[in-house]
Amino acid sequence: MGCGNVFFTLIITLSVALITYNILISANASLKQELPGPSTSSIIDPIIQMPVEKSRKYGSNAEKRLFHTAVTASDSVYNTWQCRVMYYWFKKHKNGPNSDMGGFTRILHSGKPDNYMNEIPTFIAQPLPAGMDQGYIVLNRPWAFVQWLQKADIKEEYEIPDFLIFYILMSEPDHIIVKPIPNLSKDGLGAAFPFFYIEPKKYESVLRKYFPEEKGPITNIDPIGNSPVIVGKDSLKKIAPTWMNVSLAMKKDPETDKAFGWVLEMYAYAVSSALHGVGNILYKDFMIQPPWDTEIGNKFIIHYTYGCDYDLKGKLTYGKIGEWRFDKRSFDTEAPPRNLPLPPPGVPESVVTLVKMVNEATSNIPNWGS
Repeated sequence: MGCGNVFFTLIITLSVALITYNILISANASLKQELPGPSTSSIIDPIIQMPVEKSRKYGSNAEKRLFHTAVTASDSVYNTWQCRVMYYWFKKHKNGPNSDMGGFTRILHSGKPDNYMNEIPTFIAQPLPAGMDQGYIVLNRPWAFVQWLQKADIKEEYEIPDFLIFYILMSEPDHIIVKPIPNLSKDGLGAAFPFFYIEPKKYESVLRKYFPEEKGPITNIDPIGNSPVIVGKDSLKKIAPTWMNVSLAMKKDPETDKAFGWVLEMYAYAVSSALHGVGNILYKDFMIQPPWDTEIGNKFIIHYTYGCDYDLKGKLTYGKIGEWRFDKRSFDTEAPPRNLPLPPPGVPESVVTLVKMVNEATSNIPNWGS
């Protein structure tokens, strides 16, 4: 390992070791704090260089509350095919009725380009130093967002400059957009999906390590993760470094790591949002999660995190591999083939729609499976 890499690792390690209650309380953490990566102190705010009269040319689009969609991903086959499907449906619904969907960025935290740079708008972020994620690759997500927010000049296809884009939608590769998404945030609050398994009250004794009592009741921590969340860009710039540091600190603490497991980084975002006083509208209609949610209804996103297993009579056999199944984990080393078999009669609408949407995307994406 070169001296540069050693120094890089040392900076991050020290930043985790030095996290204390007081540091978190004073987490007015701008992206100019001493974090891994180059300083942004010399970057000039583009609004200074943009005459007021120029902004008029953007017309009604500048008056819309556009948000920029950002998805973090590795360069694995597993993440890549999901991103390709996700981006297909993003483009399909972007200009639909009531849409406030602006641009799109895949934040690729592999540290190097892949073969899909020309297909999906992509920002290359560096991964955490080897071993720092302790096998929990999701820890790269907050660090990737910190880098993107430091360096990216977020522009929309409407030619609206970065300083007029005020909102970010944080999404994930295994999200399929079902219909155009409006900006659900308002009045300085984010908009987030409430997860039943994020339970701040239940884990108050653990969370008080990161959210001290002087910050308020534990109910100030919303039962959310970082995705899907629509949040103000300025708010996210404050939250992201804290989110990164809290995530690393939680992973290093055995009690916290044991309590939260694979949802640790979700808790870290919820805590960081609360530390910065950013509340969230809990929007249950933001998404569904088949097979537990059976109808599409007015939802905007299908999140296919769970396997869908059924017998040939359409009965759910969750926990047991079904005679018919769709599980993203079945395609961890190769992309799913085109024209997956549809579910048998009796399977809920949500699962049928999911498979049809995957099939439409794969049928229309060039060079699928190449």
